[in-house]
Amino acid sequence: MPEQATRPLDTRIRSYVHQRIRLSEGQESAWRRLWPELGGEVEDVLPAEGEPYRDPRAAFGRTAPLVLEIGSGMGETTALLAAAEPETDHIAVEVYEPGLAQLLMRIEQAGLTNQRLLRGDAVELLDRAIAPASLDGLRIFFPDPWPKRRHHKRRLIQPEFIRLAASRLVPGGRLHLATDWPHYAEQMRRVVTAEPALRPDDAFPIGPDGWQERPGFRPVTKFEDRAHLEGRPVRDLLYVVDHAGAATG
Repeated sequence: MPEQATRPLDTRIRSYVHQRIRLSEGQESAWRRLWPELGGEVEDVLPAEGEPYRDPRAAFGRTAPLVLEIGSGMGETTALLAAAEPETDHIAVEVYEPGLAQLLMRIEQAGLTNQRLLRGDAVELLDRAIAPASLDGLRIFFPDPWPKRRHHKRRLIQPEFIRLAASRLVPGGRLHLATDWPHYAEQMRRVVTAEPALRPDDAFPIGPDGWQERPGFRPVTKFEDRAHLEGRPVRDLLYVVDHAGAATG
């Protein structure tokens, strides 16, 4: 794997608030039994300064396409996609312990072998532990919209983050975003269209309204159901790393 560049101390504004919430009895049982095998801490996979990146595929014991999901929530979509794509390995990174525990339960119920979990800061993971051009896909579904104007700076989808995300995708690798907040959707679209390493996925052309159609493979979530009931459109953005403009740093 490529050597890791030395980076300055991270002083960015984080896009999440870490709250510890008590697990249910079932979640606690799943955590105790399954976390040691299927989960881990982001901080434990970060290489020391100057050390090479670690290969995330090593956790699966095979060579296969690799998709990272940031913010897996309660894990319903995550588990369904992993079940639908057995030929692809999936890593979910989340800070919400009950959600991770619920995903462990879903993994066990479905008998999945292609899903691993990490708890911690996804941006730090991408920046320090994921080598350039090593992910086949990156998914971020319904990230915290931070709706108040004074909190917009906390939104995950910013130019610096998208530049980093694009650099971690292989040429042709897909970045898939989804949100039900119109203002955030507009911001997401501005940011991804401004990133020179990305272009719209040809499989999901932009329509006359300027948006791509919702892909049928993404399961409908509770957030999406609620958004429809409240009259908010759900927007998906599917972009791929352009071979000619692929970022590598």
